[in-house]
Amino acid sequence: MHDTLGLLEEARQLASELGYTVREEPLGELAGGPCVVGGERRILLNLAHGPADRLEVLLGALAADPRVGAEPKSRLLAKRLAALGGGRS
Repeated sequence: MHDTLGLLEEARQLASELGYTVREEPLGELAGGPCVVGGERRILLNLAHGPADRLEVLLGALAADPRVGAEPKSRLLAKRLAALGGGRS
């Protein structure tokens, strides 16, 4: 659980550095994901889901961003992003 919470926080910071606003809100049955609202890039995470599920949604959004490879990140986060096809340098 500690790794999950640490990775969630690191991924939130990485998203912020890439210009995303990460919002955790009750989304009903929706998992969340990336969107654009009023020209602002956001990643929505469902507050009703556990940290591991929120991390997976956040990692999926980050892995899809081609800029993520150039950003500094821990080995563990880089490994998780690479497994999803992101994090290429």
